[in-house]
Amino acid sequence: MSPIRAGRATVATVTAEALAAASGALGEAVESGGEQLPDAPRRAATDVVRKVSERSALVGGHTVVALAGATGSGKSSLFNALVGARVATVGARRPTTSTPTAAQWGSEPAGDLLDWLGVSTRHHVTSTSSVAVGSLEGLVLLDLPDFDSRDVSNRAEAERVLALVDLFVWVTDPQKYADARLHDDYVAALASHDAVMLVVLNQVDRLTPHEVEECVADLKRLLVRDGVRQATVLPVSAQTGAGLDALGQRLANTVAGAAASRTRLAADVRSAAQRLAGGVADSEPTVAAADQHELIDALARSAGVPMVVDAVARDYRMEATGHIGWPFTRWVQAFRPRPLRRLRLEDKTIEVRDQDVRSVLGRSSIPPPSPAAKAAVALATRNLAGVAGAGLPTPWADAVDAAADPPGGSLTDDLDRAVVATPLRGRNPIWWRLIGVVHVLLALSAVAGVLWYVLLWGLGALSFPVPDPPLVGGVVPVPFLLIVGGLALGLLLAALSRAFAGVGARRRASAVEARLREAIAAVADREITAPVAAVLARHRATREALNRARAV
Repeated sequence: MSPIRAGRATVATVTAEALAAASGALGEAVESGGEQLPDAPRRAATDVVRKVSERSALVGGHTVVALAGATGSGKSSLFNALVGARVATVGARRPTTSTPTAAQWGSEPAGDLLDWLGVSTRHHVTSTSSVAVGSLEGLVLLDLPDFDSRDVSNRAEAERVLALVDLFVWVTDPQKYADARLHDDYVAALASHDAVMLVVLNQVDRLTPHEVEECVADLKRLLVRDGVRQATVLPVSAQTGAGLDALGQRLANTVAGAAASRTRLAADVRSAAQRLAGGVADSEPTVAAADQHELIDALARSAGVPMVVDAVARDYRMEATGHIGWPFTRWVQAFRPRPLRRLRLEDKTIEVRDQDVRSVLGRSSIPPPSPAAKAAVALATRNLAGVAGAGLPTPWADAVDAAADPPGGSLTDDLDRAVVATPLRGRNPIWWRLIGVVHVLLALSAVAGVLWYVLLWGLGALSFPVPDPPLVGGVVPVPFLLIVGGLALGLLLAALSRAFAGVGARRRASAVEARLREAIAAVADREITAPVAAVLARHRATREALNRARAV
């Protein structure tokens, strides 16, 4: 309950700490929301944050009350009656008030506050010139230009000062209390500020008591329609003084409560946050793992991962043949092009160091992505952005789309660098060495058998005695057994080794594919997923900050 409605000076609505926290939250929302928030409400919120800072920095416990009303409502007469002196100009010629006039009660200087308000016409009220009510020490009362003035500058000045004061006192009269400009442009627009709003029905001396009751009831009905839930209407007459004591007491209670400025600023913060709240959703979408998996699949195809994996498998088989193939034919591998070398991916091992990676970074010879691969990436990216932006206001959804679409050809280059930097080889299996040793022994046995027969042939050619070679089982000569056994077992071992190499190639290709997909996923996260997540994080920060600002 506000001190205005309560009629007591002990009720404070908003603490300085709570106001500062809410204003800070509003500033955070403006900063995090940026261009994704509606432009006009965002500028208005920035002005509110600045106003809270400037008003809170002013020293002194003054309460600024503005008398605002239409032409002929008797604002200036009411102002003079409250001051107890003819300070504001009153007359039949309209408009009579073109600039605000300030009356200050109390000894505490209010110069800085009035400078901030931009009010140059000032009057200091002595203790003998005030109405006979409670203490008005600290009150700064303003008589504003008519808000329906034919002079545009007068209306603009009234609206400028109204944006800065602590308490609105809408002054109307029996003829204009239903005026649309008062209700639609001011009261309804500031309905959220009802805690710092008071309505005065002036010139009731022209009515009978019954007519006064009817006008007050009808005015209250209009105020409720405007959104002022607990409307307060005071019937007064500046001419006869009727109701001035009640109005003066309300002002005295407001000044004593010393909470009107914080209450008004808190209402400004809430109102600004509420207008900005239309620019954010109630929650943020969640990007499922399946959507990211689809994106990684498309990026992997675009980066040529299937081609690289196939090259790794073929390169493994060729390297295996060079180590465990039949010694009499393995030399042929030296004349065959290596698949990874053709792709300029042949220089890395699983033990690549950072400096090694940097030394080989650059373009590979992987063919550029096909139109179909590019279309798949575009489709997966749009799907991810569509999921991430679902349910968000259009500016936020557009920001998600923009974040999911890296500029230019940077994504293609990043994918290629990720492939280039990924280790594609590994340590040679130990069994290669064992099979290689066995192959050498079998080859040597075959060669030894051949040399044995050559030696026997040479001895016979030179007419030397030719000894008979030893027999195995009394039937098979040892040289023949060495030749046949070495060749047959070598060919059999080569066939088995080729089968084992095929298994190893598939395992190597699977491991490399996992590493490549991990590298592709890192690129996708850095270039697409992380920027999208950053937009959603900004949305969350904006939404939560607005909720804190509205809670003041």
